Amino acid sequence: MNKDQNNLPQPESWTPSEVETIKLKSNYLRGSIEESLNDELTGAIAADDTQLIKFHGSYQQSDRDLDDERKQSKLEPLYSFMIRARVPAGIASTEQWIAMDNLANSYGNNTLKLTTRQAFQLHGVVKKNLRQTMKGINDALLDSIAACGDVNRNVMSTSNEGLSLVVGELADFANTISEHLLPKTTAYHEIWLNKKLITEEQQDEEPIYGKTYLPRKFKIAIAVPPYNDTDVFANDIGLIAIVENSKLIGYNFAVGGGMGKTYGMPETYPRLADVIGFVRKEKALSVIEEIVKIQRDFGNRNNRKQARLKYTLDRIGSESFIKLLEFRLGFDLEPAKDYKFTSNGDVFGWKKAANGLWFLGLFIEHGRVKDTDELKLKQALREVAELKVCDFRLTGNQGLVLGKVATADKRKIQEVLSRYYAGEYQKISGLRKHAIACVALNTCTMAFAEAERYLPDLVSKIELILAKNNLSTDDFLIRMTGCPNGCGRPFLGEIGLVGRAPGKYNLYLGAGFSGDRLNTLYKEMLSEEEILGCLEPLLQQYSKERQAKERFGDFLIRKEIVEPAQSVSIIKKG
Repeated sequence: MNKDQNNLPQPESWTPSEVETIKLKSNYLRGSIEESLNDELTGAIAADDTQLIKFHGSYQQSDRDLDDERKQSKLEPLYSFMIRARVPAGIASTEQWIAMDNLANSYGNNTLKLTTRQAFQLHGVVKKNLRQTMKGINDALLDSIAACGDVNRNVMSTSNEGLSLVVGELADFANTISEHLLPKTTAYHEIWLNKKLITEEQQDEEPIYGKTYLPRKFKIAIAVPPYNDTDVFANDIGLIAIVENSKLIGYNFAVGGGMGKTYGMPETYPRLADVIGFVRKEKALSVIEEIVKIQRDFGNRNNRKQARLKYTLDRIGSESFIKLLEFRLGFDLEPAKDYKFTSNGDVFGWKKAANGLWFLGLFIEHGRVKDTDELKLKQALREVAELKVCDFRLTGNQGLVLGKVATADKRKIQEVLSRYYAGEYQKISGLRKHAIACVALNTCTMAFAEAERYLPDLVSKIELILAKNNLSTDDFLIRMTGCPNGCGRPFLGEIGLVGRAPGKYNLYLGAGFSGDRLNTLYKEMLSEEEILGCLEPLLQQYSKERQAKERFGDFLIRKEIVEPAQSVSIIKKG
């Protein structure tokens, strides 16, 4: 361990950004949110409060489809709010699923969104219903605090216990991390739950975060090889579970991942986390806390586009980061242990866990739980919940696992799903099974183009190409986002599509199937016709010239169709 503090990086002095000033003056995230909620003259909240309400788990949005029409009528945008419920490891009870379903019907747009961070999202909640909705979430023993904002967000973990003996232990640790890193301010309970927990003698304090919290959002995920179904390398901290003799002994720590970039700013970029060493499980929480504190102290507080941990790591250097971390911890990291990931998609169908209980992986297209004329998915899952024979486990790929099912109850669940033709993953192509799309238009303020509403149609057209080339049952990773912020992890798709303008996308190709290599920009500003025109000859060539078990992304690299982008690095000290 390096004990010489003089050789360690030192925090810089930043001129605070506007958001940093808002946080500093907010009185621990209170701001004027109360006053904004009580203002009946507008459906919006005050500008500063739009930043602070993120820490409470909500974003202000508008229906962008109607913006022009309402502007012509001299009306303000049709404002509403998205609320994100924090669900560590994605595990929710039957009662919680029913509660979220009820809230979607009463206050939302009648749909549930299962996110790429294993959380619930409610969309279309108007301001006057925010308090009732927040209270309903908390009554279900969930909450939304720290689901957004410059803090640690929902902690992800492999949720299907049919895949590994240690999944339950990992889920418990995800919950421990989440609770440990929650903001300590009582503002959330005061504003949303009408609990006056602060007296004149008491003061808020944030022992981990400080008054201005983190410079940007912070993400943590856990995965157990060979399944990288949480995309650990896309996170600020990725924990790779190491299992020996069927027991969890600790984690390889990966740091510095993040998907977002900004068009026209080459100094912003997606990055995969570096593996920096192994930590015994009893020490893992202290290492996580110290990494968070380093980001608190060293992260860029002047430029939010350079404020994620990935930029901190690149600015001070990986080896210097490790030395600083070990100095603060008072012990050294062990060398990383061997591991191997083989996939990062969901596993569908029934899987039996070691304890004899069953887990059913279901395909939920882009995580949108809704009823349509063709598929009454929301009703089907509601009826499954009312059986009270399983729990509900959200996956990092916008999917769902029905968990802890006794053998005698499998038939009951299957009867409900069959009646509604839900869960028939066998009839879905290998492309559609692993497709991810962010919400994008019409509600996301960041979006330049469609994603969730459009990708199903585009996939149908690509499926025609796959069928012509006998590739329908082969697995492909395709991901689409409406902007380069990276919420749907598009830079980890073998086929990645990132919105540039309405109907126009940048096409990225060549990511690794197990989430350990980024893709590469292939062509820019493509229309649908041009996207299909690019993909058809490549898929045809892949069908004819691939090697045994060769994935599409690997094929494109081997054939030098695209240059390989960043792969995961294992950093060795010295």
